[in-house]
Amino acid sequence: MKLGPLLDACGIAVPDGAAEVDVRTLAYDSRKAGTGALFVAISGFHRDGHDFAADAVARGAVAVVAERPLPLAAPVVVVPDTRTALADLAAELSDHPTRRLRMVGVTGTDGKTTTVHLVSDVLEAGGERTGYATTVDFKVTDHTWPNETRQSTQEAVEVQEFFAELLVAGGSWGVLEATSHALALRKLRGIDVDIAVFTNLSPEHLDFHGTLQAYLEAKGILFEMLARGADKGVPKTAVLNADDAHWRYLADRADGARVLTYGLDALADVQGTVLDADANGSRIRIASGDQQVELALPLVGRFNVLNALAAAGAGIAAGLSLDTIRHALEHARPVRGRMERVDAGQPFSVIVDYAHTPESLDKVLSLLRPLTPGRLLAVFGSAGERDRGKRPRLAEVAAKHADLFVITQEDPRLEDPTTILKEIEAGAIRAGKRAGTDYLVIDDRAAAVREAIGRARPGDTVLLAGKGHESSIIVGEEKIPWDEAAAARDALRGSGFAA
Repeated sequence: MKLGPLLDACGIAVPDGAAEVDVRTLAYDSRKAGTGALFVAISGFHRDGHDFAADAVARGAVAVVAERPLPLAAPVVVVPDTRTALADLAAELSDHPTRRLRMVGVTGTDGKTTTVHLVSDVLEAGGERTGYATTVDFKVTDHTWPNETRQSTQEAVEVQEFFAELLVAGGSWGVLEATSHALALRKLRGIDVDIAVFTNLSPEHLDFHGTLQAYLEAKGILFEMLARGADKGVPKTAVLNADDAHWRYLADRADGARVLTYGLDALADVQGTVLDADANGSRIRIASGDQQVELALPLVGRFNVLNALAAAGAGIAAGLSLDTIRHALEHARPVRGRMERVDAGQPFSVIVDYAHTPESLDKVLSLLRPLTPGRLLAVFGSAGERDRGKRPRLAEVAAKHADLFVITQEDPRLEDPTTILKEIEAGAIRAGKRAGTDYLVIDDRAAAVREAIGRARPGDTVLLAGKGHESSIIVGEEKIPWDEAAAARDALRGSGFAA
């Protein structure tokens, strides 16, 4: 595509003499800027793309989009915000696939990945062909593969390319996790959303957003996007958790869209009732309008019931019957790293879960406590360069529920690992717990897992929290391979149990 028409379509001024430059690809990483690339200089958290613009040109970039003039041997397009430009250019180069794909976006602090999976299942039960992008995995119609990028939502280029691929593969609906980072950083600008789903909100990512209100406002961007989306024959709908008080703010942000609430406690448009619950799942009733169904949901915990209700709300917004939704939810499967059981024939339970906030850890431990006849043991840490305020709170939650917990590393990144451990331990000390008796501090995560599993007795439950599906531990700027479930199997083998 010629640079002139591309920039014109995005409302960006064309530099003199640059209109006829041929653009083949879009890049924001200079190492991927091959022949014919348009390089967009992004200011990141650790690196500034402007410092690598010359390298991009040396590798074949034919022009550069930047926020200031640069002395380069290629045209430089100066814009106020390169992230906005990147999103607009990515959508244009991919021919705006989400103007034809119907789209569901899911946002919230917890439950996004599970809800995306459930929404996909519900839509497919209605005869649709779906694709999704989540923290855990990707799906394009019949093909799924793991997300090994360590990004819940990728950059705008990959997002647009993914949904273009889904469209070509015959997909009719796309579903994606809409994280607060992605929304605030304009990664989803140019995505035409038909249904926006809210799961819940609790303090998280405050290192980035600053305040809980700013975090909520970032979530609200998804609901504003409803009004800007193309008309694809689906009523623009905000599906909101009425059990979370923040839903009213998001309803206001979804100006002009239909509002559909769901809940267990609050009166809601999609009303759920838990009829029975055990370690295998819940029997629930879902009522909406004059329809009502009962089903056995094979996912454990009240929070998964709410995730299922969110998916039901999305299905109703898409025009599906409750009977179709019931069929999908009855066949739901756990997501990798979400309440995942590791079984090697041991007489105690080992569960891997992604819970990494005080609120999510509290939910999981509260669920496991009554299901555990013996002791409850937990292993967890807290990521470096992320919200420091939650670190002691994690230990306080563990102190409330667990008989023994092990504080260890998660992703220290460029922070001092010892400092992170001490900040978590402060919560244990504040809760009156004693080191060596009530809790342990073990820097090495593999050793922490071995210690917890080695101490487990018949009837106990060991929760390995925080890593879930993730395939690496980030130390400095290096990604060290990691598999929590595999580490658990190794520890079980070391304790004499056959994996």
